[in-house]
Amino acid sequence: MKIPLKKTPAIHRPRNKVLGVPELIAIALGGMVGGGIFTILGISVSMIGVYTPLAIALGGIVAAMAAYSYIKLGVYYKDEGSTYAFYKKTFPKSPFAASLIGWWVIFGYISTLALYSYTFASYAISGFTFADNEWIRKLVAGGIISVFTLVNILSVKGMGKIEDLMVYTKLVILVVISFVLINNSNTTLPTLIEHNGTISILDIMIVASITFVAYEGFELVINAVNEMEKPEKNIPRAIYAAIFLAILIYLVIALGAILTIPFADIIQNKEYALASGADKILGHWGTELVIIGALLATSSAISGTVFGASRQMSAIAEDRYLPAYLTKHSRRIPVYAVLTLSALAFVLVLSGSLQLILEFGSVTFLIISLLMAFANFRIRHQTNSSAFITLTSLFGLAVATVLVFYSEISTQPVQMALILGTYILLTIGAWLYAKKVRRKNRLGVLG
Repeated sequence: MKIPLKKTPAIHRPRNKVLGVPELIAIALGGMVGGGIFTILGISVSMIGVYTPLAIALGGIVAAMAAYSYIKLGVYYKDEGSTYAFYKKTFPKSPFAASLIGWWVIFGYISTLALYSYTFASYAISGFTFADNEWIRKLVAGGIISVFTLVNILSVKGMGKIEDLMVYTKLVILVVISFVLINNSNTTLPTLIEHNGTISILDIMIVASITFVAYEGFELVINAVNEMEKPEKNIPRAIYAAIFLAILIYLVIALGAILTIPFADIIQNKEYALASGADKILGHWGTELVIIGALLATSSAISGTVFGASRQMSAIAEDRYLPAYLTKHSRRIPVYAVLTLSALAFVLVLSGSLQLILEFGSVTFLIISLLMAFANFRIRHQTNSSAFITLTSLFGLAVATVLVFYSEISTQPVQMALILGTYILLTIGAWLYAKKVRRKNRLGVLG
């Protein structure tokens, strides 16, 4: 079964065409460079100040650790389904393993959809007097989710054209924003470090772990495995190159922001950090450019997430690990899956702050990547993987996951209880559906 994932690729070609490495890199960058940098910047500066670029770079290293197992499994299985399909094939006799990864992956997409829509809303209202009104922000977030829900339900073709336009435009604008910020810097890194105060390595590592969600999306390259030549060479080349380029883009934007915009403005308005001080430094046109870039980046991510995640949700339901109504289609569109995904994302927006949603997304994909690394280690001889690198990746991803939990327990114990409670409910739900599948399989064998 071929299972579409989170986002449609930025490049669409007939299946008899071959995608080269540059095109595959564009697909991965289109997936990664969404609303992440606009979201993590303000929170990171509020936690570690001038060391934000270092944390972003370390987050990229964690992403590269996660990518190693995705690449090995992708080359071995050559299945467009990626995460869910890989885990199901690695543990074919365990319905619970397939159900668990399916539930967690879908929740990961729900959390990123909530994150992107929240960030969209923050930048969309940043120029108004009610910019800090939390409920208006949440309602605008629900509105943009509704817009792309309707687009996905009414016209897949129209969604694809909109997605292509947003992907390429946002990359151009992000590059322009980066150079404009750097050219307008009014201080130096040594000066900022001198006045930053004491920041521990632990704090930097925690922020690096939280920023992991900004790199989620590199696995989209694997979705095009049937449309590329030499996947055993081109998948690793494209994914590692895209992660490296994403790190560079994020670093330049972060450096430009901390060298140009006063920390007080970034921290006070962390939900829309880049726009917070741009008007004073870059003028009105500069602020508008930042806002347009943020809206395009988050819109692209919202559109692709609704499209791909709803189809994976429907595919998992066809395997009976999610409610059966999610399999219903209209004009080949999984309407009920689209509506359910969007509704759950809006519920998450209503229930939490930006930092809660960000940490939900980061820790969920960290755990999913940890499970993928475990799957790769289990069949490392078949995937021709290095035991040392795989174990190192497992360790790094485990440490990053623990650090996020530690941060929550230390600073937001109630929020931590909410996160743990959510994961427990997801696990129970996965177990119950796996139990049903086992029972039906057993009855089928007896019959």
